[in-house]
Amino acid sequence: MGPTKSSSRLIAAIVAGLAAGAVVTPSSALAAPDATALAAKTSDALVAQLGTRAAGAYYDTATGKMVVNVTDASTAATVEASGLVARKVEHSGAELARITSTLAAKASIPGTAYAVDPVSNQVVYSIDPTVSADQVKTIESLVASLGSGARIERLGAPLTLTISGGQAIYAGGSRCSLGFNVVSGSTYYFLTAGHCTNIGATWTTSSGSVLGTRAGTSFPGNDYGIVKYAAGVTHAGNVSLGGSSYQEITTAANAFVGEAVRRSGSTTGVRSGSVTQLNATVTYSQGSVSGLIRTTVCAEPGDSGGSLFDGTKAIGLTSGGSGNCSSGGVTYFQPVTEPLSAYGVSIY
Repeated sequence: MGPTKSSSRLIAAIVAGLAAGAVVTPSSALAAPDATALAAKTSDALVAQLGTRAAGAYYDTATGKMVVNVTDASTAATVEASGLVARKVEHSGAELARITSTLAAKASIPGTAYAVDPVSNQVVYSIDPTVSADQVKTIESLVASLGSGARIERLGAPLTLTISGGQAIYAGGSRCSLGFNVVSGSTYYFLTAGHCTNIGATWTTSSGSVLGTRAGTSFPGNDYGIVKYAAGVTHAGNVSLGGSSYQEITTAANAFVGEAVRRSGSTTGVRSGSVTQLNATVTYSQGSVSGLIRTTVCAEPGDSGGSLFDGTKAIGLTSGGSGNCSSGGVTYFQPVTEPLSAYGVSIY
């Protein structure tokens, strides 16, 4: 759906950042159920029920099916009875959990990240160029001791929080991007990255017009924050796609591996990619953040806090990553469902 022609709303949308957008008219008809999204929800529930009997799940783009990794026939039968595809793999969920716990205890070093990759059935430990040679040797020895269920990935650029000085939503001399507009009762807020809301209490446009005041922030550990809108600021429930194009956002959802997603940010606009890992832990120089979504979508400084979405579904908030939109790279996102629950707010 496109925006209305109200000039005041359009102006407010532009200055509020890429996620604020303009007011949209109600949909004339309900959208048909998304079969992939329904299968992903079934997969989430089943994996949670199976615990370490499952070794992760992902969406297979070649077959259009949700796949659940298993190591025994009984669990495979349970998966198939739920209408999902069971895939026999070498490394169990229990083994991958043990590897992850070992890395958390012994290898949370700035410039590194780790998460389960369900497609390769391994825990992938990523190392950026800032990690010293001595630390790399120690890590290589540790990962080798964990067996074939773990492997090292070398990143081509440092893992950084995507923040810089400039325009869009602005505080403390730094620029970030607005994520999603949310509401609690009749009070309106916006979500962005926690490493952004840590910077300052009052958020403005580049011209100094006040957008709102910080109502909560969580970083490190998590990477989300919430800002209460000032009176008179327009706050529509959509994401800007650039120019006069907008994507209506109606709900929030959990990501799944293999999901096609888009990201909107104030530096690089709208970029596309797919989800490759869930529950990733990234250790930035400013601190570690856990539970992140890893994607192939690129991002650059100033895109922090921007919205990750799949159609009308809000998925995450831009945290940081490695690389840029010229050479490519990976980007990590804070799942949006966590701050919605923490702050008692809803997408609208």
